[in-house]
Amino acid sequence: MSSQDNPYGQEGYPYQPYGAPYGQQPPPNYGYGYGYPPPPKPSSDGPRANAIVALVLNLMAVMSCCNLLAIPGAILAGLALGRVSTEPDTAKRMLVWSWTLFGLGFLLGISLFLFLGLNGYLDD
Repeated sequence: MSSQDNPYGQEGYPYQPYGAPYGQQPPPNYGYGYGYPPPPKPSSDGPRANAIVALVLNLMAVMSCCNLLAIPGAILAGLALGRVSTEPDTAKRMLVWSWTLFGLGFLLGISLFLFLGLNGYLDD
């Protein structure tokens, strides 16, 4: 099947940008045209969002579950939140420790609950 027989043009796309002849590809960087720059790259808010989530979850764990390991986890997450833009490598290391402390505290809490429940301490 040649490009003349193909109703969708050369590459199989039914849409051709304005100004490009039917069946031909547009010139490079055609989509931005008329002096407009390309769209901005997405911002890298990953570490900042990660720090906010770690801080909120650690604080919730301190208030609701009496998770003592979440206290230093919340402190590390707060410090990491302040250092995300100035010292990203340090902030990432602090976030790893914050999540590690949160996870350890969570596992210790579940282990304690299971131990107490299986040994009859939670029975009436």
